[in-house]
Amino acid sequence: MDEDRFNMEVRKFLKVVGVTSQREIERVVRSGEVRGTTLRVKMTLTAENAPLEHVVEDTIEIGGTGTP
Repeated sequence: MDEDRFNMEVRKFLKVVGVTSQREIERVVRSGEVRGTTLRVKMTLTAENAPLEHVVEDTIEIGGTGTP
């Protein structure tokens, strides 16, 4: 395995995930569809051809942007 190439491929994938995820979070917050002042998020990473399941959960504070 070429470690440098593998590292670059992983970074490229994570960049796409990060940028598109941020856009979707911003979209839903700006649309006013969030109830309350926090957004509870969950990201699940899986692979079709490997036993991979990694879950990350967090709460994003959005202030008074959402609907009470």
